[in-house]
Amino acid sequence: MSDPVPLTGEPLALDLVNTRTAVGDLLTTPSELRAWWELQADRLPEAAPQEGADVTAADLAAVLAVREHTARALDHVRRGEQPPAAYLAALNDAQRAAPAIHELTWDGSAVVAAQRREGAPGLRLAALLAQAAAELLADPAVARIRKCEAEDCVMVFLPTHPRRRWCSAARCGNRVRVARHYQRHKTGSTG
Repeated sequence: MSDPVPLTGEPLALDLVNTRTAVGDLLTTPSELRAWWELQADRLPEAAPQEGADVTAADLAAVLAVREHTARALDHVRRGEQPPAAYLAALNDAQRAAPAIHELTWDGSAVVAAQRREGAPGLRLAALLAQAAAELLADPAVARIRKCEAEDCVMVFLPTHPRRRWCSAARCGNRVRVARHYQRHKTGSTG
């Protein structure tokens, strides 16, 4: 996998895990975290940093910790194994660092309750990502999560079709098909 653009569209926790690719980590700086955060803005509207606000090294560290614990817990759970308690505790702690409340407001005609998280933007983001990981880890569908079958890819995905083999048909699927085609024609022309 040579494309440094993040793969998106999987469950949020998998999108986070997939920021560590075969060619490197896509979240090594606060600005890279901001760019990924903006890609996920429609899924994380409440957590979005304010316009012009800096994403800090502490924000990055909180998100990377959630990513690490999510990836390690997923490795165990998708194989039907119990994850170490420390991984689950770390995800729980990330959620507790930015507690969720149901904030009540008046919209002019009725009381409206909306879930909001307290705390700094990076802690809210880490908490929302840890919550997404908790939901995925507790979902029976976690057993269907697969690793991409392309040799040089480390991405994981939740297949929507039982025959899906690659993280992305346009990325890995196409590369694998082109390589097979090349090998068939190379073998046919030399023999």
